[in-house]
Amino acid sequence: MTSSVPIFKLRPADQPPHLLTRPRLLRRLDASTEPVVVVSAPAGAGKTVLLTEWSRSLGTRGACAWLSLDAHDNAPGRLWAGILRALQYVRPELPVRLDSGEWTLDAWLEELLPSLVAGLDGQGPLTLILDGVESITDVDAVRSLSDFLARLPQGFRVILSTRHVPGGPVPTLRARGAIAELDQHDLAFTPEEAQVLLTDLLGSAPAPDTSSALYEATEGWAAALCIMGRTLALSTDDADTVADLARGRRAVTEYVATEVLCRLTTEQRRFLLRTSVLDELSAGPCQALAGHRAGVLLRELARTVQLLVPVATVPSAYRRHRALSALLCDLLGSEQPETAVSLHRSAARWYSRQGETAAAVRHWVRGGDEAAAAASILHDWEQAVSAGRGREVAQWLELLPLRTVAADARLCVVAAMAALSGGAPETARRWLDVVRLRDSGAEAVGEGSTVSDAAAVAQAVACWLQGEVLTGDRLAESAVAGTVPLTSWRALACTARGTALLWTSGYGEAEALLAEATRDAHAAGHSLALVRALGLRAVCALLAGRHERARMLSDQAHEAAATASLERHFVAAPAYIGRAGLLLDEGRADEAEGTLADAEAALADSSRTGSEPQMHALYHVTRARLASARHDAAAAREACEAAERAADRCESPGVLTTLLGRVGEDSVVPLVESGPQALSLGERRVLGALCGPLTLREIASEFYVSHNTVKTQVRAIFRKLGAHDRSTAVARARECGML
Repeated sequence: MTSSVPIFKLRPADQPPHLLTRPRLLRRLDASTEPVVVVSAPAGAGKTVLLTEWSRSLGTRGACAWLSLDAHDNAPGRLWAGILRALQYVRPELPVRLDSGEWTLDAWLEELLPSLVAGLDGQGPLTLILDGVESITDVDAVRSLSDFLARLPQGFRVILSTRHVPGGPVPTLRARGAIAELDQHDLAFTPEEAQVLLTDLLGSAPAPDTSSALYEATEGWAAALCIMGRTLALSTDDADTVADLARGRRAVTEYVATEVLCRLTTEQRRFLLRTSVLDELSAGPCQALAGHRAGVLLRELARTVQLLVPVATVPSAYRRHRALSALLCDLLGSEQPETAVSLHRSAARWYSRQGETAAAVRHWVRGGDEAAAAASILHDWEQAVSAGRGREVAQWLELLPLRTVAADARLCVVAAMAALSGGAPETARRWLDVVRLRDSGAEAVGEGSTVSDAAAVAQAVACWLQGEVLTGDRLAESAVAGTVPLTSWRALACTARGTALLWTSGYGEAEALLAEATRDAHAAGHSLALVRALGLRAVCALLAGRHERARMLSDQAHEAAATASLERHFVAAPAYIGRAGLLLDEGRADEAEGTLADAEAALADSSRTGSEPQMHALYHVTRARLASARHDAAAAREACEAAERAADRCESPGVLTTLLGRVGEDSVVPLVESGPQALSLGERRVLGALCGPLTLREIASEFYVSHNTVKTQVRAIFRKLGAHDRSTAVARARECGML
């Protein structure tokens, strides 16, 4: 059997013209000291070319044996006949022989393997390159190769070249540190390498945009680069680059069809076609489109067709190489055009059930059902905006044609609210102008509101963001009357009116409305409105001189912002500014500086859009106070000027004029508390509950803590307030401004 191995399988093929030397990869091979090297990448990645060049280079350590494998070798006897023939081609003295019909598993383990290892031991450096290992799938053949790789003698190396992600002994060898690996990412051409290759193929450097387009289309895949480069080189019209690129892409898809698709089973091909409408392949959506075996097929194809690339950010998810995507898209469109529409709609339904609105909308649109896409957005937008994900909602809307959004007043309201949540009132107002042109005011949008009432709330919010306090107050007053309690619309309307009253020094009315907004935001689960209302209440209490209450509300606002991951959203700015003011009143300038840095980060988006001039002015006033406390006149003056510029953009500066006049008049000194000691956040919560009818045990149940914890906190409250009973503690807290 050893003499039947063709000689052409024992040496690499001639190198192709326009060979690009890959010194980066040759150095990797030279530097590896592990006994086993695996080069794993899809067809056309340059595995054979690389190993051929390496095997013929002076850097190769010792002799090098080569064996090209194919389906004929997929049996243990033929595999080992070929390996022994390859080894004897460079080491004729090797004593091991394998005669026809001799191979059995027992004979292999007891005689052939030990004698082969012994014959190779001590014979000097030798490397065996097995090219095309993906052809070996027979269980006994794979097992025998694994046995050999686990027992390689000193100085003997094996390089495996395969189109598949390797299995067998590779994980075990990897754990032992006995294997070096080059994968498709390593073999992919870098942009610089691609530029050199294309220059060689074309005879001159391609234009930058052509080079960029080629690299993007091929993702550095060697075969695709060469095919497209040669297509451009054969062009007779240098001006028609677009047509040349299109011809090159067609040639690449033909290569993929031959080298990848034609080698698949009918089941695998059907799976790839039906899932070709998906941008990412994972078990869930693939099962929805291709049946219950989709997960198994996906894992199988990811291992054997390395043009399925793992998605770094999503475990067990893959994307197709662009060349494979193009081929599958063409095939599905030509063979089953009606099926493509049905598949998109099935995918949209699956993503809708999973709450993945962006993907659902994308597939509804691709499936030609814009009404269903709009329905998905209308169903999910409010929860996303309330959580501070307005940009996501704007992206959903961008997936729809502009005419579709503009024709639906409900979608226009959604677009306005998404813009407002991102601090872009001008954009919101443009959408609200479109709403006024539509005769659909009674249609429902969001929970508990009509288009007309929702648009009124949005207009009031836009006014507050643009500094139009007086106009906003009038709009917000009617908006409050037109909304239903315990809804997000009511929370936003009350916040808008409370904001207007705050800046006009109506602290009592502002607190009442903002407290109502807090309640409604809690009930509706609207995190943006909740964080905003609590922060504004903290500022309101601070300006009214109720420091303990301001501290409690600021803590609650910070806790709500942290829970909803809104620490860097502009709605959190009042909480930071209020806390910084408190810290300055207590003489803690360094802590105030850090808190103001947080406020600046939260205000970054509104700084870019020019919104919230009042809050920016208050931020600069607080900066000026900090600079005055540190006796930095220049910094205080600069901050005051910035505050004045922000105040000038307001319809009515209101309380800002008074605050600016006070900067520098009061030096900041540490407060000496002659009153009661400060309460912790938990104690303040319990103190608030003591105002009501609940027993201590009921309070514990309300706050999900133990009865003993509440009793300990009550004792601490009594001690700090100098009280001996519940009613006295509440009265004393009200006297001190804690309630």
